[in-house]
Amino acid sequence: MNELFSITLLFPFLGLMTIAAHLVKQAKKDQLLGSTAEEKAVVQQWLEYRVTRVDGRSSKDDTRIILKDLNTHLEDKVYLAGNIFTLADILMYYGLHHADLTVQEKEEYLNVSRWFNHIQHYPGVRQHLSNVVFIKNRLYTNAH
Repeated sequence: MNELFSITLLFPFLGLMTIAAHLVKQAKKDQLLGSTAEEKAVVQQWLEYRVTRVDGRSSKDDTRIILKDLNTHLEDKVYLAGNIFTLADILMYYGLHHADLTVQEKEEYLNVSRWFNHIQHYPGVRQHLSNVVFIKNRLYTNAH
Protein backbone atom coordinates (compact mmCIF):
# COMPACT_ATOMS: atom_id res chain seq x y z
CA MET A 1 0.00 0.00 0.00
CA ASN A 2 1.26 3.46 -0.87
CA GLU A 3 2.66 5.29 2.22
CA LEU A 4 0.87 8.53 1.35
CA PHE A 5 -2.40 6.63 0.95
CA SER A 6 -1.87 5.03 4.39
CA ILE A 7 -1.29 8.42 5.99
CA THR A 8 -4.36 9.83 4.24
CA LEU A 9 -6.47 7.05 5.71
CA LEU A 10 -5.18 7.93 9.17
CA PHE A 11 -5.45 11.69 8.69
CA PRO A 12 -7.79 13.22 6.11
CA PHE A 13 -5.34 16.13 5.72
CA LEU A 14 -1.69 16.61 4.76
CA GLY A 15 1.22 18.68 5.97
CA LEU A 16 3.55 18.46 8.92
CA MET A 17 2.03 21.41 10.80
CA THR A 18 -1.56 20.34 10.22
CA ILE A 19 -0.99 16.75 11.32
CA ALA A 20 1.15 17.77 14.31
CA ALA A 21 -1.44 20.32 15.51
CA HIS A 22 -4.18 17.71 15.09
CA LEU A 23 -2.22 15.18 17.17
CA VAL A 24 -1.61 17.80 19.88
CA LYS A 25 -5.34 18.46 20.10
CA GLN A 26 -6.18 14.74 20.07
CA ALA A 27 -3.76 14.24 22.97
CA LYS A 28 -5.43 17.15 24.82
CA LYS A 29 -2.10 19.00 25.03
CA ASP A 30 -3.38 22.30 23.62
CA GLN A 31 -0.82 24.21 25.71
CA LEU A 32 1.79 23.02 23.18
CA LEU A 33 0.15 25.33 20.64
CA GLY A 34 0.43 28.35 22.96
CA SER A 35 -1.87 29.73 25.64
CA THR A 36 -2.42 33.34 24.56
CA ALA A 37 -3.16 34.73 21.11
CA GLU A 38 0.40 36.08 20.93
CA GLU A 39 1.96 32.74 21.92
CA LYS A 40 -0.20 30.93 19.37
CA ALA A 41 0.95 33.35 16.66
CA VAL A 42 4.62 32.88 17.62
CA VAL A 43 4.23 29.10 17.63
CA GLN A 44 2.58 29.24 14.20
CA GLN A 45 5.36 31.49 12.92
CA TRP A 46 8.07 29.05 14.03
CA LEU A 47 6.17 26.06 12.63
CA GLU A 48 6.01 27.83 9.27
CA TYR A 49 9.71 28.69 9.55
CA ARG A 50 10.44 25.00 10.16
CA VAL A 51 8.57 23.92 7.04
CA THR A 52 9.71 26.70 4.70
CA ARG A 53 13.28 27.32 5.83
CA VAL A 54 14.55 24.32 7.79
CA ASP A 55 12.97 21.63 5.62
CA GLY A 56 13.81 23.66 2.51
CA ARG A 57 17.51 24.12 3.23
CA SER A 58 19.80 22.82 0.54
CA SER A 59 23.28 23.90 1.58
CA LYS A 60 25.55 24.49 4.55
CA ASP A 61 25.06 28.22 3.94
CA ASP A 62 21.29 27.80 4.37
CA THR A 63 21.95 25.99 7.66
CA ARG A 64 24.23 28.82 8.86
CA ILE A 65 21.53 31.41 8.13
CA ILE A 66 18.98 29.35 10.06
CA LEU A 67 21.36 28.94 13.00
CA LYS A 68 22.12 32.66 13.01
CA ASP A 69 18.37 33.49 12.99
CA LEU A 70 17.69 31.07 15.82
CA ASN A 71 20.72 32.17 17.82
CA THR A 72 19.60 35.80 17.70
CA HIS A 73 16.01 34.91 18.57
CA LEU A 74 17.03 32.72 21.52
CA GLU A 75 19.33 35.36 23.02
CA ASP A 76 16.83 36.22 25.75
CA LYS A 77 14.46 33.25 25.54
CA VAL A 78 14.39 29.73 26.96
CA TYR A 79 12.07 28.42 24.23
CA LEU A 80 11.10 29.59 20.75
CA ALA A 81 7.82 31.04 22.04
CA GLY A 82 9.48 32.72 25.02
CA ASN A 83 9.19 30.97 28.35
CA ILE A 84 6.89 28.11 27.39
CA PHE A 85 7.72 24.79 25.76
CA THR A 86 5.65 24.34 22.60
CA LEU A 87 5.21 22.24 19.49
CA ALA A 88 7.52 24.70 17.73
CA ASP A 89 10.40 23.58 19.98
CA ILE A 90 9.70 19.91 19.32
CA LEU A 91 9.44 20.20 15.54
CA MET A 92 12.41 22.57 15.27
CA TYR A 93 14.48 20.14 17.35
CA TYR A 94 13.61 17.28 15.00
CA GLY A 95 14.32 19.49 11.98
CA LEU A 96 17.79 20.41 13.24
CA HIS A 97 18.83 17.11 14.82
CA HIS A 98 20.80 15.94 11.81
CA ALA A 99 22.53 19.26 11.11
CA ASP A 100 25.87 17.73 12.26
CA LEU A 101 27.37 20.85 13.80
CA THR A 102 31.07 21.02 14.45
CA VAL A 103 32.40 21.89 17.90
CA GLN A 104 33.22 25.36 16.59
CA GLU A 105 29.66 25.85 15.28
CA LYS A 106 28.18 24.69 18.58
CA GLU A 107 30.30 27.34 20.29
CA GLU A 108 29.52 30.02 17.71
CA TYR A 109 25.78 29.49 18.13
CA LEU A 110 25.73 29.22 21.93
CA ASN A 111 22.07 30.16 22.32
CA VAL A 112 21.03 27.47 19.84
CA SER A 113 23.30 24.95 21.59
CA ARG A 114 21.80 25.79 24.99
CA TRP A 115 18.27 25.54 23.63
CA PHE A 116 18.95 22.33 21.67
CA ASN A 117 20.56 20.60 24.65
CA HIS A 118 17.65 21.64 26.85
CA ILE A 119 15.06 20.38 24.35
CA GLN A 120 16.79 17.04 23.78
CA HIS A 121 16.61 16.40 27.54
CA TYR A 122 12.97 17.47 27.85
CA PRO A 123 10.98 14.35 28.86
CA GLY A 124 9.66 12.41 25.88
CA VAL A 125 11.22 14.56 23.14
CA ARG A 126 14.38 12.79 21.97
CA GLN A 127 12.92 9.26 21.94
CA HIS A 128 14.88 7.20 19.35
CA LEU A 129 17.28 9.97 18.26
CA SER A 130 20.87 9.94 19.41
CA ASN A 131 22.02 12.35 22.10
CA VAL A 132 23.97 15.29 20.64
CA VAL A 133 26.96 16.00 22.86
CA PHE A 134 27.78 19.54 23.94
CA ILE A 135 31.07 20.29 25.65
CA LYS A 136 30.66 22.11 28.96
CA ASN A 137 33.92 24.09 28.72
CA ARG A 138 34.55 26.27 25.70
CA LEU A 139 37.50 25.21 23.59
CA TYR A 140 37.64 28.34 21.51
CA THR A 141 37.41 31.95 22.51
CA ASN A 142 36.71 35.01 20.43
CA ALA A 143 40.14 36.40 21.31
CA HIS A 144 42.76 36.19 18.58
